[in-house]
Amino acid sequence: MTEDGPLATISPALRRIRAAAMCACIAVAAGCTEKTGALTAEQQHRLEAEGIVRRADDLMFRYTHNAGRRDAGWEDRKASIIVTRVSVIIHKNEKLGLVITPRSRRYVQVRRDQDRVRISAGGGKSAESWSFVPPDDAAGWTQDIREVIKAASR
Repeated sequence: MTEDGPLATISPALRRIRAAAMCACIAVAAGCTEKTGALTAEQQHRLEAEGIVRRADDLMFRYTHNAGRRDAGWEDRKASIIVTRVSVIIHKNEKLGLVITPRSRRYVQVRRDQDRVRISAGGGKSAESWSFVPPDDAAGWTQDIREVIKAASR
């Protein structure tokens, strides 16, 4: 490019701003490809032994805490979900966000709002909900999660 080309009229400060904006766009695009389905070998083995019924990786969850309170808040979180015959796990790789097992003592309920599935857990200051749009069959996902919750409440 010569001195009299199209970039010659752009100031060095503007070039730096443009370069920073391009870097930010690349960083955002890289974050969109983040994978969340990896588990430790022990976690994977345990879930396979329980019998995986449904699994979806890299979904966008709406996580809500303290619902109905003044300090309530929410955020979108990319995570994965696994439903077995006896447990439900929402996780980001090996980090667990919500775990429902037969040993769970928290109040838990699941409901479907059209294509969205909402799992509510706890109450009072510890209330939280995780809602997501499954890749297919929202009614089936809801029913399978409900079966796990019933088994946990026995």
